[in-house]
Amino acid sequence: MSAFDQKLIPSLWFEKDGEEAANYYVSLLPDSRIETIIHAPADFPDGRAGQVLTVEVTLAGQRYTILNGGPMFKLSEAFSIQIMCDDQAEVDRLFTALSAVPGSEQCGWVKDRWGLSWQIVPRRMIELMTEGDAAQKQRVFNAMMEMKKLDIAGLEAAAKG
Repeated sequence: MSAFDQKLIPSLWFEKDGEEAANYYVSLLPDSRIETIIHAPADFPDGRAGQVLTVEVTLAGQRYTILNGGPMFKLSEAFSIQIMCDDQAEVDRLFTALSAVPGSEQCGWVKDRWGLSWQIVPRRMIELMTEGDAAQKQRVFNAMMEMKKLDIAGLEAAAKG
C-alpha cells in the first residue's frame, strides 16, 4: 500500500515532540511503522528550518499524520484513539504504557505524556454490551463506569449478575 492510498488520514497536532511520540506508539502496537518524516524547508513561526515538521505514521494498520505545530493548539479528549484489545494482558500492557496522567483514567480512558487520549477497550466488553438482555447490558455498563482500567473478569461477572 502506498503512503497515500488511505483516503482519510487523521492529523494530530503536537507542540514539538511528534517524532518521539510516533516512535513510542510504533513500539507498542503491531503493524506499526514510521512511513515518512518531513523536515521544515525554512523557518516557520514556531520552528526552524530542518526541524521535524510532520511524521507520517501507521499505527495498527491505520495511517496518521503527526504535526509539530507549536503551542497554539492542544490535544484534548475531544479526539481519542480507541484500541480494541483481545485479552486482559493486552489491556494491562497498553493501559500501563500509555497512562501518564492518573487523574484522567476513567472507563478505560487514559492520557499519554503528550496529551493524546486513548481508549483501551477489551473486545469482550463490546460483546457483553451488544448481547444479552437489557438488564445484562445495564449491569456491564454500571461495572464499566466504576472502573479505571477495564477488567474483563469484572465485566463478565457483572454480565452474569
